[in-house]
Amino acid sequence: MGVMRESSAPDQPQTEQGPASSVVAVQPGSLPVRALGKTGLDLPVLSFGGWAIGGNDQGNSYGPTDDDESRRALQRAWAMGCRLVETADVYGHGHSESLIGEMLGDKSEVRFCSKVGADFYGQLDTVRLNFYPSYIRFALEKSLKRLRRDVLDLYMLHNPPPQVVGDERLYETLEMLRQEGLIRHYGVSIHQMQEGLDAIRTGAPAFLLVPYNLMHRAADETLLEEARQAGVGIIVREALANGFLAGRTEGHHRWAHGDIRHTWPAQYVADRARAAAGWRRLERPGRTLAQAALQFPLMHPGVTTVSVGCKTVAQVEENFRALDLPLSPEDVRPDPNA
Repeated sequence: MGVMRESSAPDQPQTEQGPASSVVAVQPGSLPVRALGKTGLDLPVLSFGGWAIGGNDQGNSYGPTDDDESRRALQRAWAMGCRLVETADVYGHGHSESLIGEMLGDKSEVRFCSKVGADFYGQLDTVRLNFYPSYIRFALEKSLKRLRRDVLDLYMLHNPPPQVVGDERLYETLEMLRQEGLIRHYGVSIHQMQEGLDAIRTGAPAFLLVPYNLMHRAADETLLEEARQAGVGIIVREALANGFLAGRTEGHHRWAHGDIRHTWPAQYVADRARAAAGWRRLERPGRTLAQAALQFPLMHPGVTTVSVGCKTVAQVEENFRALDLPLSPEDVRPDPNA
């Protein structure tokens, strides 16, 4: 299961362009929007991340789920103005896409974004990297069927190996699919910042999916600015730092088998929980730590939207009200004594 490099391992908008304080508060049924690079798409600054609702049956997820609650969560997100859902075919081995298609496939105003490259169609319990042209086309057809769409708004390569992410040939199949009208725009999900820089310099991807949060700011150094100058859109993932910035994880916490965090060393968990606890200073009446953490990436003008995973209606209610009490730049400066 080494294909999923989406979370940090222990070893190792043409609209809103200002800081989070300039983003208007959520109104019922609406969210502010930003432009996704040069695509011409205006996207809501908060989007529904579909990894968690894929469930735990296939492992490599965020614990068990209840499908009926997942359906209610998707419905509530739509009612609160969510118009972008970001997922991947491998999440629940198609289950996330199927739930999304069932609940939102008929809502043309909702944009869908999915990812390809984690091939789960072979032997049971195995997932392998696969970016061969024939596989990408095959996987897209499957995703479109599950999502109940004829064309996919945004399609990404799912964490390709660092040695090939900067190879222009990697994107040729996606360009063909775009020209055929099966996808509208394509991009790449990356793990390390150099991968993003290499991808941008090919001139191929229209957007990147990038890890960026209060505790992991590597994208600040070069990537976000280079992407903005190149007109490459940025979708942020892991704004809640794998749940640590949701404010509910203690240093002694242990996760069930199948959760991606299950095998993380105890000391690593304790260190991350301690670092996250230092950001509880951002909590206020009317603003949770999770809401503050979701605002942080939007303080960079190069970020278009933050993809936030939600499994329950309660999580949707909290996360999609993240803009109600804005942060200031001073709030998010790292504590030198931490």
